[in-house]
Amino acid sequence: MLRSETAAYPDRMAAALAGLAAYQHAPRPVPPAPMPAIATAGRASLRYYGGRGRMVVFVPSLINPPAILDLGETSLVRWIAAQGFRVALVDWGTPDAADSAMDMTGHIESLLLPLVERLDEPPVLVGYCLGGTMALAAACATPVAGLATIAAPWQFAGYGAAAGAMGELWQAARPTAQALGMLPMEVLQAGFWRLDPGRTVSKYEAFGRLDPESEAARAFVRLEDWANAGEPLPLAAARDLFERFIAADLPGTGGWTIRGRAVAPERLACPAVEFVSATDRIVPAATAAGLADRRDLALGHVGMIVGGRARAMLWEPLAHWIAGLPPGTDAARGVTPS
Repeated sequence: MLRSETAAYPDRMAAALAGLAAYQHAPRPVPPAPMPAIATAGRASLRYYGGRGRMVVFVPSLINPPAILDLGETSLVRWIAAQGFRVALVDWGTPDAADSAMDMTGHIESLLLPLVERLDEPPVLVGYCLGGTMALAAACATPVAGLATIAAPWQFAGYGAAAGAMGELWQAARPTAQALGMLPMEVLQAGFWRLDPGRTVSKYEAFGRLDPESEAARAFVRLEDWANAGEPLPLAAARDLFERFIAADLPGTGGWTIRGRAVAPERLACPAVEFVSATDRIVPAATAAGLADRRDLALGHVGMIVGGRARAMLWEPLAHWIAGLPPGTDAARGVTPS
């Protein structure tokens, strides 16, 4: 990719390689200890961030670590907890060979729903990226107080021509995934690079020019480490993602069922809002669910969470929306986080 993008510009190639070397050798602080778990289901857990008031559960994507929602000085989950809500974050855990047959439905039925149903009241679900797709499906299958999705695909036909390129990526990777029982994260990351190869090269060029001691450089390393990390996808989940979702648009055509019930935006029995990026290449706006309350933002896929304008354009509107939901009930249905 670097050769194809910089073939006519050897100075750019040298700058990008210098930036890559600087990134590889940048110092990393010791990662913080995981937050305590208030519920577990199989390999997954709910990490509790404290707070008071209504329970809010953040559902991250399966593809990258949940740390994007708790990233250093730009931690959405910690900020929401400080606004007067009890906050928990789903940690999907590390899959192993025994999980190879767990498809997308299995992740919801065996992991996400049991976590949610252990809480003392129906929570508000906030799902990011593929986590928003899963949160919407879960909200159709169990009572929740509200649903907010952020840059979440539902109508996968909205990928248009890009679906073909992702299909080719899967066809090339499938034999390896079948042999391993898993799809390595590196394969998915290569697919993300192909969506915007010019930006991938230019960001390393720019990083090489930064003062390595600057906050901008430290922020780049934190974000890039997150983007380049992630557990592998179980084979069945990867097959679902590429064949049933991206290629066949199972969610968007109403063919997906959870616990025997069809899941679709029109079947939601709770207040719901979706935050859609108008400039997203990973989850284009055309893939949004089409909820009645749709907020279009001029922020990118990751910028919606950790960008310089994220607090004003996403964090604060999200907190305001949650605060405006009808009061919860006092009926206990499980353990109380404390």
